[in-house]
Formats: sequence, structure tokens, C-alpha cells
Amino acid sequence: TSSFAFKAEPMAANKWELLLDLIKFSNSDELIVCGDIIDKGTEPIRLAKLLFSMPNVRCIVGNHEYEFLKFYWSLMKNSPTNFDTVLERLRSYIRYDGNLLDWETVDYFENLPFYIEEKEFVCVHAGIPLDENKRLIPLCQATKEQLVYDRIFKEPSILPKDSKCVLFGHTPTNYITGKNNILMYSRIDNPKTISDYCKIHLDTGTNQNGIMGCLCIDTMETYYVHRA
Repeated sequence: TSSFAFKAEPMAANKWELLLDLIKFSNSDELIVCGDIIDKGTEPIRLAKLLFSMPNVRCIVGNHEYEFLKFYWSLMKNSPTNFDTVLERLRSYIRYDGNLLDWETVDYFENLPFYIEEKEFVCVHAGIPLDENKRLIPLCQATKEQLVYDRIFKEPSILPKDSKCVLFGHTPTNYITGKNNILMYSRIDNPKTISDYCKIHLDTGTNQNGIMGCLCIDTMETYYVHRA
């Protein structure tokens, strides 16, 4: 049994299928997706339906899901009983395969969590604010906007102290290093487990450069699928 994490937005859902083959993903494994499924790539709804149908895949809200949900909530506020019109507007919001959107998928998006917390790590989309002692603030105190829009946490100088490892995405890593690799910030020399890292930046800029990165949380191995 292995756990994997990656940041979505592939060019097409078939890239996701290539990734599953590459990491030899099985029913006993688990995959965590740290946001930006929707409004990215050429098959966002097909990908969303695929991810949501898999019991061993967990997804969280990214800024693109949050923007979609805010649009949805505004439509429901103005037309609370006109469901056909609301769904039509939601479908037009999605480029490419918006016609595949249905209410079941909308409800699934609305019920996604904004973070996942485990014993040794936390997964958020963009980042978690630090307190005056450079420690992560409690997740229950962070706003949704901070979790999905944060632009500071990605900076190499932001290194949380005495906290769980944070897995995050939001901004392509090539903005930091000029390369399209997962960035891993270790606390110690010769790190071996996820507890030895203070944060891991997963966003390899898939929608821009065609490179999708994935991390095996158990072995700390990284995997990459490239545009053909």
C-alpha cells in the first residue's frame, strides 16, 4: 500500500491514466489531489468524474474550484429555483467539455474539503499562514481564501518550524527555480521520510509545459509524465 500526491490540471484526462500506469497505482494505494481539477486542460469534467468515482482518490479545493463554486453560489442566490438555467450557466463556465457537467458532479465539488490533514503531513492548495514564531497557524483558523490563494508560502525563505510537512501547489515551481520539478524543502541533512521535510511544492506547471509531477509519500520518490 502506497500513498501518492499530485497537483492536477493535466492537458487531457489520458495524462492522468498515463500517470496511474507509471506509478503502478492499485486499489490498495491512495492518491491525494491538491486542487485545480476544474477549468484547466482540455477535459476537466471528464477528469473530475474519473477522480470522483475512485474511492481511493481524495481531492481538495484549489483556487479554480473555489472560483467555480463562488460563481455557482452567486447563480443560486439570484435564481434559487431555476435549476435548469443554473446548470446551463455552469456548463458554459467550463471550457471544452462543460456539456458533461451534471448536478452530481456539482454537488461533489461543493463538498470537497479545503485541506487534508494526516499524522505526518497536511495537504493544502496554496499555503498556510505562519504565526510570529514561524509556525503554521491552526488550520481551523485559516480562511478559505488563504488556503487557495496564498502567494507567500511558495517562497523558499518560508520554512515552517516544528510542524507537519505541508504539501501544496498553486504556483508552478519553474517560477522559483526555472525548472519543472517538484521542490522538496528538507529540515535535516539526508532526509528519508516525509517528516524530514517542512514543505513540498508539487505544482510542475502541467497546463503550461505538459509535465505532470507526482510524489510517493511513502518512499519520497518523484514521478513525471511528459507531453507526448
